[in-house]
Amino acid sequence: MNPLARLRQRFGRPPEQVAAAAGAEDVLAWGARSSGGWLAATSAGLRAVPAGPDDGAPDLLPWHLVGHARWAAATTGGTFAVTPLVEVEPGVQARGAVTRHVLSDAGELPAVVRRRVDQTVVASQRHPLPAGGGVVLVARRVPGQAAREWSVVFDDDADRDDPAARQVARERLAAAVDSDDASR
Repeated sequence: MNPLARLRQRFGRPPEQVAAAAGAEDVLAWGARSSGGWLAATSAGLRAVPAGPDDGAPDLLPWHLVGHARWAAATTGGTFAVTPLVEVEPGVQARGAVTRHVLSDAGELPAVVRRRVDQTVVASQRHPLPAGGGVVLVARRVPGQAAREWSVVFDDDADRDDPAARQVARERLAAAVDSDDASR
């Protein structure tokens, strides 16, 4: 991207469709998708904005539900591989299907996405499970909530059905929450 275009994106206004899709949300950065439309970072989350009104509604993935957002740069853009977190039961999340966004122009989007996702994570602890594999305990900031939200993500979805693995996860989660409460 030439320097003038980079300045225009960094300090300019987002495309009209991105601003309209964001509504009252602040648009922090955006990138043009190769297939048309945009991927935008807003104050509320990561938003996929279609090119036109006939291409569907904009999708919003709130920041606290972004499990991973991996950026692979290419010469004229790159690819975001975004893994959402899906609540499967109270306090237990699973990794959803990865969505790939090929961007012809990413601008400041990769840096903004990384910063926003990192800002939601307050604590992250990985623990092994008795039969192998592991579980990750994550405390996140959720907009509009004063308390941190703790959740469990199993490495392998099949471990959620293993009573021994669930017991270890429950014990580790209770210990993490107690320790977090005591430190505040």
